[in-house]
Amino acid sequence: MDNSVISPRFTSAFDILGKRWTGLIIATLVDGPHHFNEILELIPELNESMLSKRLKEMIGEGIVTRDVYSQTPVCIEYRLTDKGQALHSVLEEVYDWADVWMDDM
Repeated sequence: MDNSVISPRFTSAFDILGKRWTGLIIATLVDGPHHFNEILELIPELNESMLSKRLKEMIGEGIVTRDVYSQTPVCIEYRLTDKGQALHSVLEEVYDWADVWMDDM
């Protein structure tokens, strides 16, 4: 990595991934789709409005897709796109780094 100039693409990636909750939401979706309330249960500190905001942002970026199934009641699932799944290895590296360098709280 050339540190003399930080590329616009790298900056854009951190603009997305650097937002609070984004990485954790992606991590919950790595293993498969989830309903809105399931994501809230997996990340207890996250509130509904912030989850909604982050999901909309990631849908807009093409990282997450919102699938609506016509049934009674209507079923909505959120899943990672191929672009989102490509972040799996990045999240594994962050997890490994945190395991070594972050203190338990």
